[in-house]
Amino acid sequence: MRILMLSAEGPPLQRAGALIDVMDGLPAALRSRGHDVCVALPFYREIRDDRAFKKKDTGIAVDVQVGEKAYVARYLEARSATGVQLVLIRCDEFFDREGIYGEHGKPYEDNAARFIFFCKATLELSRRLTPQVQVLHAHDWAAALVPVFVRAQGLPFKTVLTIHHMADQGSFWGLDFGLTNLPDPFFTLDGVEFFGRLNFLKGGILFADRITTVSEHYRREILTPSGGCGLDGVLRENADRLSAILDGANYKLWNPASDRLLPARYDVKKLRGKQVCRDALLKEMNLAAGPRGPVFGMITRVVREKGFEILVPVLNRFLWDDVRLIILGEGDPAYETALAVAARKFPTRFVYQKNFDAKLAHLIQAGMDISLIPSQVEAAGLSAMYNLKYGALPVARATGGIHEIIEDYDPIADSGYGFLCYEYSSEAFWDAIKRARQIFTDRELWTGLMKRAMVRNFSWEASARRYEVLYKELIGAPDKAAA
Repeated sequence: MRILMLSAEGPPLQRAGALIDVMDGLPAALRSRGHDVCVALPFYREIRDDRAFKKKDTGIAVDVQVGEKAYVARYLEARSATGVQLVLIRCDEFFDREGIYGEHGKPYEDNAARFIFFCKATLELSRRLTPQVQVLHAHDWAAALVPVFVRAQGLPFKTVLTIHHMADQGSFWGLDFGLTNLPDPFFTLDGVEFFGRLNFLKGGILFADRITTVSEHYRREILTPSGGCGLDGVLRENADRLSAILDGANYKLWNPASDRLLPARYDVKKLRGKQVCRDALLKEMNLAAGPRGPVFGMITRVVREKGFEILVPVLNRFLWDDVRLIILGEGDPAYETALAVAARKFPTRFVYQKNFDAKLAHLIQAGMDISLIPSQVEAAGLSAMYNLKYGALPVARATGGIHEIIEDYDPIADSGYGFLCYEYSSEAFWDAIKRARQIFTDRELWTGLMKRAMVRNFSWEASARRYEVLYKELIGAPDKAAA
């Protein structure tokens, strides 16, 4: 099959984010199964300035109408590290900026125009690719208008929309609808209009041939008022086209047995390298070496939905203990400031680094004993998959994909390998931390839990197979595996 995936994020961007991991792992897994996969994303300044990343201009330029103005889309071609074809859509007026969606915690004022342009430019690309594209697979709100344009223009493509993050919907004031150049009937209750505003995600939900999300528990959550972020009613009305396919982990990139960014490699049979990585992490971060207590870590976006509103209130209590904590990621300036203040107060026990660094991210995965996942929303739980593979036992709030990845440790049944809390509160999460902290003192038991966690397998192969079945259903191709 010929599949074009559309996303605002993907490799070679270097930053924390599940969507980037998905756009690396899923296309590669589908390609390994014999499909012709291409990924389209904007040509950001970060990609332009990455001299190590090889890209070439195709020489193709197309005028794209956005409201009353026309912008030139230029197309560059590259390959991801896994060999997947990438097409980078260049328009410096929209994408030659420091951030993806905004800067300093504030979105760009012209985001509606930027991603309307991106959606239209990807359609122009899909018309020109050979062999002919059969499936357009849009990811999250920034690409969600693609199914709307396909329907409006009667294009011969099947469309899939995957919702990774329900809260971000691409909601803009109603006058921005004019930038779409769609006929007026599309700005109605049965179209992209939502309470007088233009809503990208609603349009994708209504007009995509199929809708998927990234875990079964998250699918259930977004069908409820508390998890649907206002669009739960729209989703329930279209639930017959909504299914869940759990994300996979890219073990070619994230695997301690083969990770080239680590000072020592290790696996479930030979764990000595984990101690080497732990020591190297503490040295790299200038933290006091040799704590009897565990080393905690987080690689995440520093935003409310990742649970910082319940983590920040317990930081003082947490850091008075014999522990070390490293947090890597950027996001909400208020939480960034709170973490920076705590790091200054406990300089030998806590380091917060805002700027993403791939080598450090891998070292944190390998060097930490316990990962913290206090998330209010955790659609897929990719970070938890990686934590388990690296033997970093997670303390997590049970939500979304976490239910399907982490099994709570039960000392009576001697089952499980993580520490879950079910209430979204500082005290509930603190109790889960204390549970993990106590078990950590029993080194024999802890090593057994680590080994139990490390053998869990969430490879992309199973997920890619399910997407393959979905695509074949759409285009009417026979499923050889089922024959």
